[in-house]
Amino acid sequence: NSLPPNPQANNDLRPVSMVTLSDTDWQKAEKLITCRLQIILWSDMRPSVLFKASYGLCLALSLLCVIVVMCWSSYWTGGFAWDCPALQFNWHPVLMVSGLVVLYANTAVVYHVPFTWKLVHAGLMLLAILGLCAVFDFHRGFQIHDLYSLHSWVGICTVATFAFQMVHLPCSAQWFCSAMKPVHIWLGKTILILSLTSSISGIMRNCSSHCKEKQLNHTTRAPYSSLPEEAKLVNSLGIFIVAFGMVVFGILIKKEWKRPETHQSAYPLLSEDRV
Repeated sequence: NSLPPNPQANNDLRPVSMVTLSDTDWQKAEKLITCRLQIILWSDMRPSVLFKASYGLCLALSLLCVIVVMCWSSYWTGGFAWDCPALQFNWHPVLMVSGLVVLYANTAVVYHVPFTWKLVHAGLMLLAILGLCAVFDFHRGFQIHDLYSLHSWVGICTVATFAFQMVHLPCSAQWFCSAMKPVHIWLGKTILILSLTSSISGIMRNCSSHCKEKQLNHTTRAPYSSLPEEAKLVNSLGIFIVAFGMVVFGILIKKEWKRPETHQSAYPLLSEDRV
């Protein structure tokens, strides 16, 4: 003979030790368990071959951009120095390409890693400040007006937007961070586009003025082989930067490569549960 059904058991299937939990506690526990399961599932996932190839290409292009801009600044433009305005300027393209292009783009790809991305963002801000100091000191030494070109204004907008991203989220309330999360993501992609644009425009502008100083005249009717070696190197650098940006955006738009929403430790600034 089977036992008669227990109406109380049908109404409440939760363990006796957990019946006293409030609805709010139940919601928090359910959300925490869901986050933990997502972390476990994400850790068990193996990156696809396409992702490994894409990220490997991203790292290779990153290294190429840094090496080429350093070779250009050290060999063709005279090297580096902080006490000589002419050589101090050579730090500007190196710091900006290395910081606001290469490191920033790689941070956008791996920003989910806790704690590490904060240090990288702080380092980016330091590189940007040093790069701006280099170019402003150069202008001051040769009595050149500041912010008179399109490249200058695009670069200032890039740094200002990045500084806004760095300052407003840690100092804002929880509801404001939650509301600003879509804007933060949109501004992050905008900063990357502005960084690529300002870098390419600045590189071409600096190369043109440098070739004019050396009196390296070249017409569009002449064959490409007659182009100065410095101009060929700068063209290659521009192509590397464009290809690097395309690979980064290709990684960012792939939804299946995005890490799922996890606990607030993975999103210290954008979590809706931040206290």
